[in-house]
Amino acid sequence: MAILQGVTELFPISSLGHSVLVPAMLHWPLNRDAPWFLPFIVVLHLGTATALLAYFWRDWWQLLNGLWRARGGAGNAEARLFWMLVAGTIPAGLIGLALHHQISRLFGLFWVAGIFLMVNGLMLLLGDTLKRRTPNGGLDSLTWGKVLAIGLAQSLALIPGLSRSGATLVAGLGAGLDYAASARFSFLLATPIIAAAGVLEVPKLLHHGIPGGLVHVIVLAGLLAGIFAWLSTWFLMRWFSGHEVSALRPYAIYCLAFGALALWVG
Repeated sequence: MAILQGVTELFPISSLGHSVLVPAMLHWPLNRDAPWFLPFIVVLHLGTATALLAYFWRDWWQLLNGLWRARGGAGNAEARLFWMLVAGTIPAGLIGLALHHQISRLFGLFWVAGIFLMVNGLMLLLGDTLKRRTPNGGLDSLTWGKVLAIGLAQSLALIPGLSRSGATLVAGLGAGLDYAASARFSFLLATPIIAAAGVLEVPKLLHHGIPGGLVHVIVLAGLLAGIFAWLSTWFLMRWFSGHEVSALRPYAIYCLAFGALALWVG
């Protein structure tokens, strides 16, 4: 589960969808109501967020430095990008809070994850089409309207099977970014969302505690999730930097095939 989280959180193939489909298909004895499950998930998310911070630490340093320099009213590109990331985070946060109870009913439904994983594949194919039809630019070409659209797209990941990184990548391509710029914005945007997913559950973790005998296992899981998240980010940034066309197609085919297999097997 830790390796699965570390890989699928960043690859555009839906970590939530895989966390529903894979354990069911492999008949893992996964009890989501067990006392260890909540701290396990919290640590996985914090491990993934830490890996993103470690990979993009120079970017975040430049963004915070730009924000500091802008405190006197002098605008700069780094401060502008920082506030765009804030704006892009807000829609998913508000929608998640507003529809938490309705969406939580979908989390464990096998058929929902399988169907929407296939929908995710079609969305990725759309992303490659948008890349060919729209002008390609860098992050300096983003407008506030485009950022809010990317933020709204990020909220699609609340549905099992739809990928957060996939939705933001496709929305970024639709906004006129090239693959590399869209991936960079997507991963920077992911950091606060993934961290928040873990931090919001920390009070519950402190209240219930970690069951005795499982501390070392859960910590190891967090480390594994972080390591594989870092490796996934390293690979994907090079993948998208080295492709001008059809960079999302392999992941689209995988999602269509795995979603169909899951529905057939299930």
